Amino acid sequence: MAKDYYETLGVDRKASTVEIKKAYRKLARKYHPDLNPGDKSAESKFKEIQEAYSVLSDTKKRTQYDQFGFVGDRPPFSGAGGGQAYSSGGFEGFNFSDFGTSSFRDFFENIFGGSARQSTGVYSRPHRGEDLNYRMKIGFNDAINGVQTRIKLTRMVPCPSCGGKGTTQKGGDKVCPHCGGTGRQNIQRGFMKFSSPCPGCGGSGRLKGEACPACGGQGMLQKTETINVRIPAGVKTGSKVRIAGKGNAGSAGGSLGDLYIIIEVDSHPFFKREGDNIYVKVPITVPEATLGAKIDVPTLYGKTTIKIPPNTKSGQKFRIRGKGSPVPGKKIKGDQFVEVYLVPPPFDNERIRELMRELEQVAGQNPREKLGVI
Repeated sequence: MAKDYYETLGVDRKASTVEIKKAYRKLARKYHPDLNPGDKSAESKFKEIQEAYSVLSDTKKRTQYDQFGFVGDRPPFSGAGGGQAYSSGGFEGFNFSDFGTSSFRDFFENIFGGSARQSTGVYSRPHRGEDLNYRMKIGFNDAINGVQTRIKLTRMVPCPSCGGKGTTQKGGDKVCPHCGGTGRQNIQRGFMKFSSPCPGCGGSGRLKGEACPACGGQGMLQKTETINVRIPAGVKTGSKVRIAGKGNAGSAGGSLGDLYIIIEVDSHPFFKREGDNIYVKVPITVPEATLGAKIDVPTLYGKTTIKIPPNTKSGQKFRIRGKGSPVPGKKIKGDQFVEVYLVPPPFDNERIRELMRELEQVAGQNPREKLGVI
C-alpha cells in the first residue's frame, strides 16, 4: 500500500514548499536519534520523515507522487525480479484518488493512450491561480455613489525570471532519461496494460533546463503592490466586487486568479437602507399634521418637497419613487420612504400653553377611548 507522505509530515496536500520544510524541521528535531538514544520507534519515525521530505521537497518527485502515489519506475506493490506481474488482477490496490483533480475521462485517456494528453501530460497542464478575498469598509455615501480608491495587496505573481514556467534554460534542452524521449511510460494493472505521461518530463519527452533559482521551481513569487479599485454605485454590506486577474498566479503558466472585494458599509446618521430602498424619519409639527402642509425632506440626491395631507398621524409613511439606492448593473433605483412623527410645540411659551388648553376644551378629544379608558 502506498505511503501517505503528507500524513507523515502532518501537512495538507496543497501545502507550500515552505510549509513542508517547516513541518519537516519540527518533526526531525522531535524524533532525531541523537535526542532519542536507544528508541527504535523514534529512529523508524525519523527515517519515515526523511523519506517523506525527500519526495515532497523535490518538485518532480512530488509531481509524480501526487499523480500516481509512488516515486520511481514502479509502484511499491509491483512484482519482484523486475517483472510486471501483480499479486491480483483488475485494479485492486490502485488508488484512483491519485489522479487529483483529473476527470475519469482523463483516466481512460491515459489507459488507452488518448491523444489529448500525449504531448503534455495530465499533471503538467496549466492550472488557474487561486482567487483572493479582500475586505473593504466604505462610507454610506460612497456605497451609494460609487468610489475609486487604492488598496495594498500581497499576492503570488508569475516569476519574472522564468516567466512562470519554473525552469531555466541552463543545461539546455535534453532528452528525458526516464522515458528516452517518448514522453510515456508503460504501466500494467492486472490484465490491462496502458501508458501514462512520464513523471520525469511531464509527457514532453524532454527536460527543459533546471529549476529557476529565483522562485525555486514554483514559477511564482510573492509581491506586495498597490492597485486601483473601482467600487460601483449601489453596493451594500456583503457585496462582492470582482477585479479580474488580480488573484494569485497559476501553476505551469496557468492563468491568474481573480480578486474579490467584499464590502462592508458604514451606517448613516439618519438614512437607513433596506435592500435598494432608503428610509428616513422626519419630524412635523402638530399644525402641519392637523391642517396638512408641504415640507422639505432630505434624500440621497438633495432635498425634495412632499405633501403632508390633513389629519396625518405620527408614524405614517410616504413614498418617493426613484430616490433610493442605485441597483448595481441596472439603470434603476429603489425608492425612499419618509416616516413622519409629531413634535409637540414648545412648553415654555405661556401663550402656547393657553392655546393648548383652549384647543383641549374645543376638541373634547379622548384618543384612549377605544382602549376603555374614560
